[in-house]
Amino acid sequence: MKFAGGRLSDFDFSGFSQLTKVDLAVNQFSGVLPKSLFSCKSLTAIRLARNKLVGEISPDILELPSLSFLSLARNTFKNLSQALNILSRHEKLTTLLLSYNFFNETLPAVGISGFQDLKVMDLAGCRLFGQIPIWLMSLTNLEFIALSDNNISGKIPGWLQYLPNLFYLALNNNLLSGGLPVELTRLPALATHQVLDQVKNDNFELPVIIVPLNASNWQYNCPASIPPMLDLSYNNLSGDIPVEIGNMKSIQALYLSNNYFSGTIPSSISNLTNLEELELSHNLLSGEIPTSLTILNFLSSFNVAYNNLQGSVPTGRQFDTFSNQSYEGNPRLCGPPMQKSCSKRSDPSFPPSGPKKGLDTEMIFGPLLGFCFGFGIILTCQLHCMLSERSILPRWIHRYFIWA
Repeated sequence: MKFAGGRLSDFDFSGFSQLTKVDLAVNQFSGVLPKSLFSCKSLTAIRLARNKLVGEISPDILELPSLSFLSLARNTFKNLSQALNILSRHEKLTTLLLSYNFFNETLPAVGISGFQDLKVMDLAGCRLFGQIPIWLMSLTNLEFIALSDNNISGKIPGWLQYLPNLFYLALNNNLLSGGLPVELTRLPALATHQVLDQVKNDNFELPVIIVPLNASNWQYNCPASIPPMLDLSYNNLSGDIPVEIGNMKSIQALYLSNNYFSGTIPSSISNLTNLEELELSHNLLSGEIPTSLTILNFLSSFNVAYNNLQGSVPTGRQFDTFSNQSYEGNPRLCGPPMQKSCSKRSDPSFPPSGPKKGLDTEMIFGPLLGFCFGFGIILTCQLHCMLSERSILPRWIHRYFIWA
């Protein structure tokens, strides 16, 4: 397959005044964003992802008043703080895909305002430093946040619960610590179907491509078609998985693997009746796998490998389809599909015989036999003495046997 190439900045867009969409993704274009592109005042969507573009995002992009979709992912742009300050002033921008750019920069903690209509923000794969910025809390229309594959540290803020439309949160592959905040389980769009159903079904100007965990590329034409998801895998999170996780009844994918979560698997997860994927592998979870999880009829992927779980593997329904790989690394799990069978408890009505029982019998019958033997000897001697004038035994021995 041949890809178009050359310096994009050498192309003159000024003759396309009625142009509404530019889609030149997955090519070999190099150079900077052409200034002539900003003369196309009717542009609503620009997708230049997966090229070799460099430089910074110029304030000239504000000359496109109708721009609502911008995808510059997988290029080599620089100066994230400036880019966010400029783009936040776009009043109609709803979709912003900047992943795999701005390498090793710092995610600005403050100073960003605007983005009032933004629904999708993707800054994944930039190796960014810093913490989850508080200015995200003011972006109340956000439905999708991807900050995965960065160097973001600190704790997951509880104020994320105040984003009423957020149903897709990807924070995987970072340096986050602390616990899973209970507040996160109160995200309205993940807690009730009514809120999620209210998410607008407006189509994207151009398709959005997402690369989820352990899956091929997914392409979506509207936000509502993206599966509700929480991905916190590959971090340094610890503590118990809160039982309130069962409140996220709209969620379809829950990834908590490769952390330090301890305690038991909450049986409240069985409340997540829309759940399709559950990843809990590589943690410190203990106890048994709740049998109540078997009621999750849509569960197609389940993994609890490499924990400290024990007991019988649940069977029935979807659980009959999961292979040994879902449970490996838990030596105290037993039952199909594990090779280790579950041992049966002995019947208490038939206690096993052992040395103790034999010892008790000997202690009872030994003295009894000795007493009978001695009594027989004494009786024989007395009878003999009565029948003869001469005693067979000395008197002291005779007395001893009588009174002993």
